[in-house]
Amino acid sequence: MKTLQHWVPNGAGWLVALTQSFDPERLDPARRPVLIVPGYGMNSFIFSFHPRGTSLESYLVEQGFEVWRVDLRASGDSIRQGGGESFSLEDLALVDLTVAVDAALERTRSTAKRVDVIGASLGGSLVLMHAVLRPDHKLGTLVAMGSPVRWVKVHPVLRALFLSPMLVGLVRFRGARRAAEVALPLAAKHLPWLLRVYLNPAASDVGAAREMVKTVENPNRFINRQIARWMHQRDLVVGGVNVSLGLQRLTTPLLCIVANGDGIVPLETARFPYEQAGTADKGLLVVGTEEMTLAHADLFVSDQAVEVVFRPIADWFLRHEAA
Repeated sequence: MKTLQHWVPNGAGWLVALTQSFDPERLDPARRPVLIVPGYGMNSFIFSFHPRGTSLESYLVEQGFEVWRVDLRASGDSIRQGGGESFSLEDLALVDLTVAVDAALERTRSTAKRVDVIGASLGGSLVLMHAVLRPDHKLGTLVAMGSPVRWVKVHPVLRALFLSPMLVGLVRFRGARRAAEVALPLAAKHLPWLLRVYLNPAASDVGAAREMVKTVENPNRFINRQIARWMHQRDLVVGGVNVSLGLQRLTTPLLCIVANGDGIVPLETARFPYEQAGTADKGLLVVGTEEMTLAHADLFVSDQAVEVVFRPIADWFLRHEAA
């Protein structure tokens, strides 16, 4: 697998980072490139890593896709060039994501004019915002993995954390990665019920905490405030536009993937985009069983991820390429 790194200015004082991966011998240039957008408080590293198996990036490359991972401003390998920490979900969805899509299409080794996009957690929310608010978007098909748009249900722990938009917007977070490295193994041993909100230790190898936490980023207090307001009003409203209702106008093919034991974005919330989307070409995939529930992060790091998540995503893209 060949990997190239790119940095693209977003016009707001940041260089958005893009990692391009492909296998020269397997790459099918007729296929659309795939762009992966990470969720909140994380960078794109986790999509190139799996504690006991094949990562999402590697799996798709093995299937002949060209894969792009993006680190939006203030995350991962993005570079600050005068930009500040005060930005919004709208900035990420309409500025940074637009820059990433355009850059991928300009540099792709495919002949495609659109990109297929996978958004994980809040990354999927950003992708849906982009598709609703930019009718001229260059997205081919969409995959949303545990992504909220309307908070139909909120886990009590998450509700408590975002109880006050004012207070949560005042707190500057530092050292989140180090804290996660210490807390993850301890929680798995002593508080597994709490950890299962995010990750099921029975489904994913928490012994690889030191590697997995490389994806952790410090939360942004301005985004925290916006998320808290979003939870209070339930619908995602950006720039005066109700994106939750705007999904009814969506015509782009959409696959929603939902973990049956997700405590960060409960099933009722994660399946809302599927139920609300106006497109006739949509699918809903609920993963996990009663014997082995899957939580939020299990969608991309569990032992079952290749079979129950990665393979269906590749099949979804291939089916639409054929169409």
